[in-house]
This record gives sequence, C-alpha cells and structure tokens, in this order.
Amino acid sequence: MADPETDDVLESLAGLPTLAHPTASPDGREVAFYHDGSGRNELHVLNVETGETEQWSDGEVPRNARWHVEWSADGERVFFHLDDDGDEQNDIYAIDRDGTVEPVVEMPGQVHLMDVGKDGETLLLGSTRDGQMNLYTHDLASGETTKRTDYERAVWTGLLSPDGERMAYATNEADDFENVDVYVAPRATTDGSDPRVLDVGETGAENLPVDWGPDGERLLVSDNSTDLTRSGVYDLETDAVTWYESDFEEDPHGFTPDGEGIVVTRTREAAKVPVVYDLESGESRELDLPEGVASLASDAELTDDRLLLTHTTPTRRPDLLAYDLAADETETLHEAAYGPFSPADFADAEYFTVESDGVPETAQEAVVHDPYETLEIGALLYDSGERPSPLVVNPHGGPRAMDTKSFDLYTQFLVQRGFSVLQVNYRGSTGRGHAFVQQLYDDWGGAEQGDVATAAEHVLDTREWVDDERMAVFGGSYGGYSAYWQMVQYPALYDAGVAWIGLTDLEDQYENTMPHYRTELMEKNIGTPAENPDLYRERSPIEYVENLAAPLFMLHGVNDRRVPVSQARLFRDALDDFGYTEGPEADYEYEELGAEGHASSDIDQKIRLFGLLDDFLSRRLGTAAVAADD
Repeated sequence: MADPETDDVLESLAGLPTLAHPTASPDGREVAFYHDGSGRNELHVLNVETGETEQWSDGEVPRNARWHVEWSADGERVFFHLDDDGDEQNDIYAIDRDGTVEPVVEMPGQVHLMDVGKDGETLLLGSTRDGQMNLYTHDLASGETTKRTDYERAVWTGLLSPDGERMAYATNEADDFENVDVYVAPRATTDGSDPRVLDVGETGAENLPVDWGPDGERLLVSDNSTDLTRSGVYDLETDAVTWYESDFEEDPHGFTPDGEGIVVTRTREAAKVPVVYDLESGESRELDLPEGVASLASDAELTDDRLLLTHTTPTRRPDLLAYDLAADETETLHEAAYGPFSPADFADAEYFTVESDGVPETAQEAVVHDPYETLEIGALLYDSGERPSPLVVNPHGGPRAMDTKSFDLYTQFLVQRGFSVLQVNYRGSTGRGHAFVQQLYDDWGGAEQGDVATAAEHVLDTREWVDDERMAVFGGSYGGYSAYWQMVQYPALYDAGVAWIGLTDLEDQYENTMPHYRTELMEKNIGTPAENPDLYRERSPIEYVENLAAPLFMLHGVNDRRVPVSQARLFRDALDDFGYTEGPEADYEYEELGAEGHASSDIDQKIRLFGLLDDFLSRRLGTAAVAADD
C-alpha cells in the first residue's frame, strides 16, 4: 500500500490517466480513444503500425468520458457525443485530423449515435426528441434528420446493413412486457414496407441484433430463451438460425474479420474472456488471456486478422491490446500508467460464494420478508491489510450489472485508505442467466438487499480481522438505492452509510427519469405506480427515514437525468421533518455536486468525490491509515 505520509493518495489515484472507448478505424490501421493524461479528457488517435499517438482535441470533447466515439466511413473524422455538464442530453459533433470541430446533429432530448453507414452519407441515431427513444437517420450531405420508427417502447441497438439499405433494431410490441424482439426494416421506412420481426426466440425472451455479416444476408443475434444468453447467426434468406452456446452466459460481439467465425464474451464467475466460435464446425476456443476481464472494442477489427480489446484484473489497470487470432498472441498498443503506484500496491479480489434465502440474521426494520428461494450468491472481497479492518459494503448499480475481477478505482481508493471492500452479485445481477435477473422483478428492496446483508454477515463471521463496529455501506445509482435501503432496513448492521446518486422515492423517480429508463427499467422491473402503488410506496427508502440509526452522507449530481437530484432532496427534507439534524457531527451530511450528472470520469470531479468520501469515512469510522496522515 502507498505510504500516506509521503504520497497524496487521493489525488494520485484520481489522477491516474485513463483510456476509454477505443474504436478501430474502418481500415483497421488506427484507433481512436479518449484519454485524460493531460488532466482533462481529450480525443487521441493511435497509429497501430508505428505506435505513435496524436491528440486531436483541445478541450472540445466532454470532460466526462461516458459516451462512445465512432469513426466516419472515410476514416477522416471522429463523431462524439456532447452534453451540458453531464446531463446526457447529447448532441452529435465531429472532429477531424486538424482539430476542426463542428456540430452534426442537434436535437432536443438525448441523441445516441447507433451506427455510421459505410456509404459515408448516413448516421443511424437513437433519440428521445419526441419522448420515447426511437430511431432516426441523418443525411450528412443535406443535414436532414428523419424519424424512422415510432414505438411506445424504447428502440435499442440500431445497426445499418453493409449496403446501408436496411436497419436492424430491437423493441417490444408484445403483450409480455419482458419481451424484446429483433426487427429488420428498410432504412427508408416511408416506402410502405413493414418492419420484419425475426423468429429468433420465444415470446418473453430478450433478443438483440449485434452485427451484420459481411455479405448482409446474415445477422448475429443474442437470445436468452434457454436462460443463459447465447449467440445465433440468423440467415435472412431462409429464416433459419444456428445457435452457438455453452454452459456459461455468453454475450455476442461480432463476426470475425474473415467472416468465418463469431466472437462472444463468456462470463465465468466474476471473470470475462473472449471466445471465438467457428461457424462451420461450431467449435469454440477461449482467447489466451490471464484471468480477469477482457472487453472487445465496439469496432474491434484491426489489420491482419487481429482484434482490438482491453484487458484488466483487480490489480492491473486496463491495457489496450491487439490480439492475433491466428497466432494466439497479444501486442500491447497502449500500456496503462500507474503514477506512484504499482500493481503490487493494489488489493486482489477474493471470490467466494454464500448461500442466501434473502433474509439475513440482522433484524428487518422496514419490511419483514419471509425466506425466499435459497440461492448461491457470488461476492468479491478486497482485503486492505489493516488489522482490525473497517469494512465498506459496496453494492453495484444497474441493477442489471455485476461486479467483476477488473480494476475498480473506487475500490482501490478505499483500500488505500485502510478500508476492506465487499462487493456482492445479488440476485438480479447479470452473468447468471435470465432467471437470475428475473429474481429482482417486482421485488426491489427485497431478497437482493437480503443477499447483500447476508454476504456482509458472512464476512463478519468468517474474517476475524474485520472490525464489526466499523462497517459502512456505499453505493451509486441502484447501488445508492441499496445504500439507502440497507440503512433503513438493517440499521443494526451499519455504522455509517454513503448514498451517491441513489433512488429514495420510486414514484418520483418514475415521473422524472428519462422516458426509456421509465419503461425499460422502472416498468419492466416493478410496473407503474398506477399498477403497483403499494409496491412503489413499500419499497421506497423515504418511507422509513425514522429507522436511520447511523450517520448518512448523501451525494448527488445536480444535472443527473437518470436519477434526478430530487431523489436526494426529498430524502433530506424527510429527515428534517423527522427531527434529524445535518452537520459534520450530526445525523446526516448532504452535498450536491455541481456541473455533474450521473457520476463522472473527469479527474477534478473524481478528486472532489474522493475527498468528500474520504473525509466522511475518516471522521465517522476512522482507519489506521488516516491516523498516520494526522
């Protein structure tokens, strides 16, 4: 661990340069990516042959590198998303090699660049301009933007065919609200042709288009009809689909550069590895990479049958690699920086499982649940080395997500400050199949919160070096909802809590979030307030503020459009109404983060958040490392 007496741990960690959203150029000879080595996020372009990197932007791209970038068809420009201080109401801009920047698509609401046509003339966009997320095409020559779909449910994953004449996308028109179907339609939907629904999976399953085959007559799709996500190649002439699957959850990524195989990402416990399937034989092979998390670039095809990917482990930051499919060899294109640290300074993750019936031993103070189905719940534990060690329980967001064996800056920051960290892949997390995800439907604040508390109890019972009088919960987004809920449902378990951009009032969240989050997250998971008023009220942490028994720190970005800042303000007001007091030594603390939305990768904003988090935890719990600082 870095010496807190000689290193400014907070600023050194937050300032480690980070690479984001690498994407290969159309000819596979260059890679565009965001990088903040200058202290600010900027767009860079790497020449794969020479290894030289050129910075194209100078402050024109967003400070927060949340959204991806895409090359123009001729490889001379890069398109990027630009919003207003993290509010995610993006417009699309372009930057060329000499640094010239121009707006390309400006519309109200959120604009999401889905695909760039190979014809060099067309962009396929998702936008909430008219309310729900639907598809639009933009003609680069004329500057005209035309709406192409008009669905009540959100449209996802728009892809243009190689000839640019068709588009594939996913949405749901079925009565089964969980259903997602794959559609293929003419790009110009005004010609009278109806969208074609592909016969991919069973009704109630979720199917997505992922990649067009080079010939434009095949479509790579995903399906979870059989529970674990699998990959299929759909023949558009015969309406036949060939499935490629294993005993693991596998998310398809794309066709191999030669078109004779497909690449998928296999999830095994908390690790992710790319796998190549041969289309003719159906045989598969895992790429030869160390255990950790490998992520293929959105456009991953490089020259000479190579793939562009990043690879990371709990102790190693993401490196940018070129993987030679023929030789099973990697070349490092961009090596992660470590500043004053080395991988040996970071804590590795111990993966373990615990059986949970969703009802921990700790008393339930908000809602009393009967035992649920007993499931095996996976978790990751990071040991700070402090003895005794305070523990931070860190539920992930999503909730449709998972914690993995990858480098986590927030975790390693807490470890450097003396806190051990527990992450729990509660029921509802990804990586375990559709049925595991569905365990959370109609049960927010139920068994998944019991899984988190049960895993925390397991650590307290089996690791004698954990200090049971210094345990906090900290989470963001749905993890922030979990932090609020853990504090009011299991108040005897925690000595402090930090809720960052979290949900507190589910009806207010439903009314004020973006349209596609309203339907595809809220309604899909727990229905509407009109349909389920009792559930919305019962599972809102704001209903149980009187249960708060330990210091709580609330942080929220004022520009957050996913989880509006009203969520924190309402909870703060409810605390005041119940007689709680605000202050550094009082019942709760509160901070609104200006010029920030739903979290941020900007270095200055990370330093701000780390400082606030460090100050609160050091005052409320304390560590030996902090004592040495003093």
